[in-house]
Amino acid sequence: MVRFTRPSPALWGLLWLTATALASANDAVIHAGTLIDGVSNQARQHVSILIHDERITAVEPGFLAPAGAEVIDLSGATVMPGFIDCHVHVSSKLPSRTNATEERLTHTDLDRAFDAAVFVAAMLQQGFTSARDVGGGDETVALRNAINAGKVPGPRLWVSLEPLGPTGGNADPRSGMDRFLTHRNWDNGIVNTPDEARLRVREHKRRGADLIKMLPSGGIASTGDDPHQQLMTNEEMRVVVETAHGLGMKVAAHIYPAEAIENAVRAGVDSVEHGSFATAQTFALMKEHGTYLVPTLTVYDLFYDVATHHPELLAPGTPEKEIANDLLPKRNLALAIRSGVKIAYGSDIGEGDHGMEFRLLVANGMTPDDAFIAATRNAADLLGASDRVGAIAPGHYADIVAAAADPRKDPTQFGHVDFVMKGGVVYRQHGAPVAH
Repeated sequence: MVRFTRPSPALWGLLWLTATALASANDAVIHAGTLIDGVSNQARQHVSILIHDERITAVEPGFLAPAGAEVIDLSGATVMPGFIDCHVHVSSKLPSRTNATEERLTHTDLDRAFDAAVFVAAMLQQGFTSARDVGGGDETVALRNAINAGKVPGPRLWVSLEPLGPTGGNADPRSGMDRFLTHRNWDNGIVNTPDEARLRVREHKRRGADLIKMLPSGGIASTGDDPHQQLMTNEEMRVVVETAHGLGMKVAAHIYPAEAIENAVRAGVDSVEHGSFATAQTFALMKEHGTYLVPTLTVYDLFYDVATHHPELLAPGTPEKEIANDLLPKRNLALAIRSGVKIAYGSDIGEGDHGMEFRLLVANGMTPDDAFIAATRNAADLLGASDRVGAIAPGHYADIVAAAADPRKDPTQFGHVDFVMKGGVVYRQHGAPVAH
């Protein structure tokens, strides 16, 4: 008979700690044939990236093989930090695939949450390991939390909840609707006074927002307003920024006219989204204040095509505005580049090809190097997360992508990543999704 001797409490503790360490430890090393780390932006050859759990611990020359570490062979690939899209709407369908008014009136937050889970999974497969949602509801907070908890795959999300703006403006869901229609969430972003501005920012923080988005001017994809007019007062904008910054949140301003952009920049916004009618003077002021431009060329291409060929799918009164204004951002990008204003990557889509923005930026005057920086180092800075994402460096999350060739020499590679790792977990390998 075999007799079992019960271990002492101290030995039990040692066994438990050993088992826990073995269960939780996840050591890996990536052999990168070419590494563009997002720090120096200089290509390095034959480099090892050492990873423990979700973080990078070291970046060393040569191909190392530490004992016990899984070796991931990317020796024939170009390895880069995971891309960052600073302007997404996680539950938005492609404008060619749905009727905008019908979608608003027949879909709930629950419907949008399920759509969003599909769209962010695809976004991750495209190499986008972080993203900033700038305009959604409670479903965006729930999705961010579910991704963080490992329940669903997707990029790290920073979310803003509903954009803030005045009655009858770009942020008013009632615009273009029967005036007797109502919904309890339709006032979540309405701001008509500085006091309301302060209250809405605080409410958004309480509900889980990471940042604030405001819409100080009329819009293009909205009914009944004029994109050339400033609709929020300077004081309302100032209070939004002051309150948000006091709570540790950044502010993104979806805004078009030059004078309104300049007023928003003086109010202290962190980024200008779109900025279609900006001038050289506008960009000079943005550069002086360190304000980012997020050009979002992708959404204009998509909406211009729908407005031209299927205007019945868009909200009433908007196809004409799309056709009149959607080509301006491409023309203006060269002016922004010459001005030296900081540019961060943003597509302004949920469903669809998030890599399309790379190709449009390069086609309209940005170098592939600068497009890469816009989607890594600059985007991380705009998020306020340069210490965690946007680079392959010790202490950063192991958010890593790889393509067959250097996309700075062949920009088509930006949209064809073969490998995706987020937080030390591989989600795409050999050009195919990895099951979990």
